[in-house]
Amino acid sequence: MEDWKVGFAFCGSFCTYDKAMAALEEVHRRWPDVTPIISERSAATDTRFGNAHDFMREMQRICDRRPIDSIRAAEPIGPKKLLDVLVICPCTGNTLAKLAAGITDSSVTMAAKAHLRNGRPLVIAVATNDGLASSAKNIGALLDKKNVYFVPFRQDDPEGKPTSLVADFDRIPETVEAAMAGRQVQPVLLGSL
Repeated sequence: MEDWKVGFAFCGSFCTYDKAMAALEEVHRRWPDVTPIISERSAATDTRFGNAHDFMREMQRICDRRPIDSIRAAEPIGPKKLLDVLVICPCTGNTLAKLAAGITDSSVTMAAKAHLRNGRPLVIAVATNDGLASSAKNIGALLDKKNVYFVPFRQDDPEGKPTSLVADFDRIPETVEAAMAGRQVQPVLLGSL
């Protein structure tokens, strides 16, 4: 097993947090040095899917360290080369747009910017209701960006939410390994559930 330092960043697709926590557990089992990162909005928003404080406490329990939850705390990731690979799971349409446009206004986008400056892989596990609508252009732009890799994704509810895309979170470890070798896992586009 490689001794990779992994960042695992959460954005606000709250309905996927249970699956994202399971993915974080698996990543931590494979690579024990995991730094949790959470967007400021996610760290402060209670939803019908759970209490923000409980999610933060669970991230800390899994990783045995407090999540990074501010731009200021995320900035040293680059200069100090704190991570070998950074996973954003779930990655919302809002964060996809910011990454594609180079906007750095949250702990997650700062972590990504700081990490990418070192030429190291960024792994995106998309979860957005507009993946085949307004976010499609941002997915396309990021697919073409150096050192950015996608966890294979699919339409999660083609009839009820025809533009919604969600990554197969179970494939995060496989995607991390491929990204560390400079490869995109194929196929990127999976069949519907």
